[in-house]
Amino acid sequence: MYVSKDFIVREIAGDYIVVPTGEEALKFNGLITLNEVGAFLWKKLEEDIELEALVEAVCEEYEVERATALLDVEEFLQILREHEMLLGQK
Repeated sequence: MYVSKDFIVREIAGDYIVVPTGEEALKFNGLITLNEVGAFLWKKLEEDIELEALVEAVCEEYEVERATALLDVEEFLQILREHEMLLGQK
């Protein structure tokens, strides 16, 4: 799975903002800000990556238990799906 190329993340004054590009800029109404973990996941999702690899990356980077990482990653992916930002497997 991977994030749509129609959205990019920009760091502005220490905040991570999802910015629509191209035709998405005309259709997408709203603003999505990411915390540090969200920005970390977004970067990983810029390339095609599986759920297990995302969970493992969060565990390694933030030293959290796998169950916690899995719940957080699944919640993040669900938000991306709701906004049609996530492509690939469901």
